[in-house]
Amino acid sequence: MIDTHQGLPHEAADSITKPFARFLKIEAAAGGLLLLVVLLALGLANSPWQEGFLRFWETPIGLTFGSLDFTRSLRHWINDGLMTLFFFVLSLELKRELVLGELRNPRQAALPFAGALGGMIVPVSLYLALMSGQPGIHGWGTVMATDTAFVIGCLALFGGRIPPTLRLFLLSLAIFDDVGAILVVAFGYGEALNWSALGLGFLGIVIVAGASRLGIRSVPVYFLLGAAVWLCFDASGVHATIAGVILGLMTPTRIWVSDARLRAILGRLLAAPAGDRRHGDAVSHRDLRQAGRAVTESLSPVERLEMMLHPWVGFAIMPIFALANAGITIQGVDFVQPVSLAIIVGLVLGKPIGVFGFSWIGVRSGLAALAPGLSWPFILAGSFLTGIGFTMSLFIAGLAFDSSALNAAKLGILGGSALSAILGISLLIWLTLRRS
Repeated sequence: MIDTHQGLPHEAADSITKPFARFLKIEAAAGGLLLLVVLLALGLANSPWQEGFLRFWETPIGLTFGSLDFTRSLRHWINDGLMTLFFFVLSLELKRELVLGELRNPRQAALPFAGALGGMIVPVSLYLALMSGQPGIHGWGTVMATDTAFVIGCLALFGGRIPPTLRLFLLSLAIFDDVGAILVVAFGYGEALNWSALGLGFLGIVIVAGASRLGIRSVPVYFLLGAAVWLCFDASGVHATIAGVILGLMTPTRIWVSDARLRAILGRLLAAPAGDRRHGDAVSHRDLRQAGRAVTESLSPVERLEMMLHPWVGFAIMPIFALANAGITIQGVDFVQPVSLAIIVGLVLGKPIGVFGFSWIGVRSGLAALAPGLSWPFILAGSFLTGIGFTMSLFIAGLAFDSSALNAAKLGILGGSALSAILGISLLIWLTLRRS
């Protein structure tokens, strides 16, 4: 006999279905995978297969239509194409937290925002001061952002021994400063603008907004529209990944099927006579299809898209990006080049000073509030972890530096990120041991 009061069968994945917990678990696992891929890329770039490995990412791929040429290198399609999905998911998470999550409280949202602001201003200032008058000064954007996956992966080492609010603080901060870095990429590292292509891109965005207003909910339709918008932005001179940010922030947080309507639909289905639905009539099948659609649409588009895309971003797109960009030929590289040192100083010193200092100012001024259980020593430890700038730093370095300085910049990014992780983890170990 079946107990009609039972819910769905229990699965191992049920424990991570809450959006925030699910996001953290995926980010933590992705951080571990990312570290393995970075080591693999470094190994291949300094192995007998070095030449073939590095040349592979420059393979031209694309199509030509008359005067329109969409041929790009494989690395370009990864950095500008696949990474657009990374930024899209980042924007979905930001919007969900601001509209549906913990950051609905303005004073609590103000704390990570203040930290992110300081974590951009101070490192950039240090970098500009150290690189004044030198060729690599244009690479100031490399010290701005925080790698969410690596930071959450470091926090996962401590389980429940650290305040849960520290995870929320660092996750929110990483999202804020990643969005800031994206805006800098779009307007600071773009090319000469093609206004016609840019106009077509914004026309595509208007069409997306209109389709949403008309009630079109087909994911393939929006995928095709988004691809068209991306191509227009790619041809416009504004960095194409900004399309992912705009479309992510446009995604609705409102559900289509309310809880009351969902219960009514499911109640009507359950009230039907029991029988063998394999040979049921058309009405039964129609009711089942309607119930399935109602269950799907009882989640907002932001939540559904994030759940669908986040694993792909964490376990496929980011590792592919790391494999394509983290390969550094160490032989012959000067370890004390000004670019490397400036990036290390920006990440290891600038990020914690900016994050901690601006967070303290935000709380002291009354604009921000400390979340329950979050103390200043833990914020300091977390501030050091924000110097892990791997993904976005490598992304910006590829735009900002020419081939002669790129290896030195990547070396500074990897060295600064590793040192920041060591300092942050060491301080967290000391804090957790002191609490026990």
